[in-house]
Amino acid sequence: MSSFSVKSIDLRSDTVTRPVPAMLDAMARAPVGDDVYGEDPTVNRLEQSLAGRLGFAQGLFVPSGTMSNLLGLMAHCDRGEEYIVGQQAHTYKYEGGGAAVLGSIQPQPLEVQADGSLDLAQVVAAIKPDDFHFARTRLLALENTMQGKVLPLGYLAEARRLTQAHGLSLHLDGARLYNAAVKLGVEAREITRHFDSVSVCLSKGLGAPVGSVLCGSADLIGRARRLRKMVGGGMRQAGILAAAGLYALDHQVERLAEDHANAQQLASGLAELGYRVEPVQTNMVYVDMGSQSEAFRLFAAEQGVLVTASSRLRLVTHLDVSRSQIEQAVAVFAGFRRSMHDENP
Repeated sequence: MSSFSVKSIDLRSDTVTRPVPAMLDAMARAPVGDDVYGEDPTVNRLEQSLAGRLGFAQGLFVPSGTMSNLLGLMAHCDRGEEYIVGQQAHTYKYEGGGAAVLGSIQPQPLEVQADGSLDLAQVVAAIKPDDFHFARTRLLALENTMQGKVLPLGYLAEARRLTQAHGLSLHLDGARLYNAAVKLGVEAREITRHFDSVSVCLSKGLGAPVGSVLCGSADLIGRARRLRKMVGGGMRQAGILAAAGLYALDHQVERLAEDHANAQQLASGLAELGYRVEPVQTNMVYVDMGSQSEAFRLFAAEQGVLVTASSRLRLVTHLDVSRSQIEQAVAVFAGFRRSMHDENP
């Protein structure tokens, strides 16, 4: 039986959030049309609004961040070309190899640095010479935030100069773009102005139930729209979903600071208990659990706290986790440490 007479505290990801009542109301009232014909006014408004906010000509609404990134990579790169990317980046490690399988695009992975960046000297060294023996390097793909870490604006400017000097395009997996912007205290446009394209996830942190938007030039989005048809097609009366994204952008960006504060509170509490916790920047807390990770997952689940087992445990705060629930989660970690001590006095 759970120690808490409350709902589960889900720290697995910020994708587990439920729409707030006002978001559901906006979805119910959304005017809709057939988006494949370009006739859904709410989808059109979302695409135009987000593209405008981020400094791009057009946007394309799709069901997932995986599809959005895939379309971006395929719109930038032809078959047999290459993109440079981090070993731990979502576009390389966590998207089923889609760029290689569906786009015939070769990834050139590099080790991610401790701050979430790629070493730009290593990027330059990885660019292939103009020789028919090699895949042609076309694109550098970055991620922000990267495992909760924010890429500095100065670094982004250097990456932009590098890609321009070497004739590459620059894509951003901005699944948690707004976490980065809130942490830096800038408009998201200050981040995206360095990129040729950006994928923004509306269901990570922002609280929408589904959907991502790829933003870029009119030419790039035109190519991506054609590619979208190839990999599954558009949705029809998708304005019901787009309305949730619009509500999220209008009402649930600034509150990300609360998630960041809760993550800091969680990290501090765990550090006080003696756990090894990595420095926290946004809404992700990484804890070194070693071989105890699975035992902790089972223990926590019995106490109403949901986590994903890993030696490097990731705990993610979001709008459905309150400050009091953070305190309850810390208490569960304390209880686990006591239980382990009792078993091994």
